[in-house]
Amino acid sequence: MIPETLFQYFPNLSGIQKDRFTALGALYQDWNAKINVVSRKDIDELYLRHVLHSLGIAKVYEFQPAEQVLDVGTGGGFPGIPLAILFPDTQFTLVDAIGKKIRVVEEVVAGLELSNVSARQTRVEDITESYDFIVSRAVAAMPTFVHWTRGRLKKGKGVQRPDGPDMAPGIFYLKGGELSEELQSYPRAQIFPLSTYFKEPFFETKKVVYLPDPYRKNHKKAPRRRG
Repeated sequence: MIPETLFQYFPNLSGIQKDRFTALGALYQDWNAKINVVSRKDIDELYLRHVLHSLGIAKVYEFQPAEQVLDVGTGGGFPGIPLAILFPDTQFTLVDAIGKKIRVVEEVVAGLELSNVSARQTRVEDITESYDFIVSRAVAAMPTFVHWTRGRLKKGKGVQRPDGPDMAPGIFYLKGGELSEELQSYPRAQIFPLSTYFKEPFFETKKVVYLPDPYRKNHKKAPRRRG
């Protein structure tokens, strides 16, 4: 997959956003050769398996200016870095317990000149700040992930959107396969198949799960976004 295919799915990108998405591929190729954080197979399909996959979250929700988003277990910077390019006025904090992965994140962020990203080598359980949303790519089963991130979501009703009800603070989780068993304890979870938005076969089983803060009750449902 080439960046132009990504641009077709997100046709309203600015010039600097296009430049950053284009530069991202070469940066990862270079740094992955020095510090292997992405498999060889995946680095050859970076835009499909990592960049566009990360941006599936953006097909479900558009992050608002000044919102704060925590990317847990970011690895080499996914989904946080692609989302940070797409939403330059939203602040992203990317965390991972493995130092070499955070080093790659820091170098890619510097190379792209992203001012809305900070990276930290830490476990999410050791973070004391709270955030509007948490994003991640299947680092654990949902019950485990919910346990890890307890107390990391802000206690608010979310930002009122002009095209629908507000989006309550919660988790956007990129997962694949059958999810009914691991989500059975979370009746308010909503599943968005990425095949709705992307035509490539890779996305046939991929989904975005939105889970409003599971430790709070009576959240409104998230609005669906067209596209």
